[in-house]
Amino acid sequence: MERSLVVGVDGSRSSLRAVDWAADEAARLGLPLRLLHASLWERYEGLTQSSGPHDEGGQEAVDRLVVEALERAERRAPGVKVTADVLPEETVPALRRASAHAHALVVGSRGRGALTGVLLGSVSLAVTARAVGPVIVVRGEPRNLDGGFGRVVVGVGGRPDASDAVRFACAEAAAREAELEAVHAWRQPASATVEGSLLFGAAVPAREAHARQTLQAALRAPISAHRCLTVRRETVEGTARKALLDAAQAADLLVVGARRRGDGRGLWLGRTVREVLHRAPCPVAVVPERAT
Repeated sequence: MERSLVVGVDGSRSSLRAVDWAADEAARLGLPLRLLHASLWERYEGLTQSSGPHDEGGQEAVDRLVVEALERAERRAPGVKVTADVLPEETVPALRRASAHAHALVVGSRGRGALTGVLLGSVSLAVTARAVGPVIVVRGEPRNLDGGFGRVVVGVGGRPDASDAVRFACAEAAAREAELEAVHAWRQPASATVEGSLLFGAAVPAREAHARQTLQAALRAPISAHRCLTVRRETVEGTARKALLDAAQAADLLVVGARRRGDGRGLWLGRTVREVLHRAPCPVAVVPERAT
């Protein structure tokens, strides 16, 4: 089966921004683009029967919504093969199944209904937590959506080897001819007594050195596959979420990894991943990590 970039569409302004971003991404990567609308989308976004697209003529309204999105994508990226599907299914299961055969699944950050005031729409969060492959949530400021920074940021955790998130970020930066900034956060000891001040002082350089070693090890293999890539390595004392949100201010894409749940129900979205999904000023790619 031909792998494609899949984008969920629901007619909202957020999903149209996602269509634009996905069309640009498909053109960069040389991939076909598939637009997907699941007709039971309203149940996830708090829409009543009187506020959904089906009220304006049922299937005709849905078809118009999808055709408009398709024409928008074709205008945005004339050289990209664009297809569209309407599935009479629940939204999250439909998008989850589509993600299994996609290069990545792209969704907007907000929904169409009564829950649009929350930081991240319920569909976007549910799909990210359950997707089989990478999910890219298109969010942030206009200046972070047009690729003008030429910079991809990736969060590097404590794994001693290369992660799937790092590999994904390297490929994204290479396709964009952008700089890759790899960020690894480390923490000072929580407290130190006067008597233990010498030990405290000695621990800080050791932890910082270990952070640099971890970052170097995580990047070694992925960088070797993209030898022309410009890489900036940043070890930051503090929380991972603050380090990533700060770095993302001048980024076109932020990439983070998420561990798979042991029960097979999707991904474990920890505090750092949730924070960047809610607050990042640029699109966020969440990449499932294989068990080590």
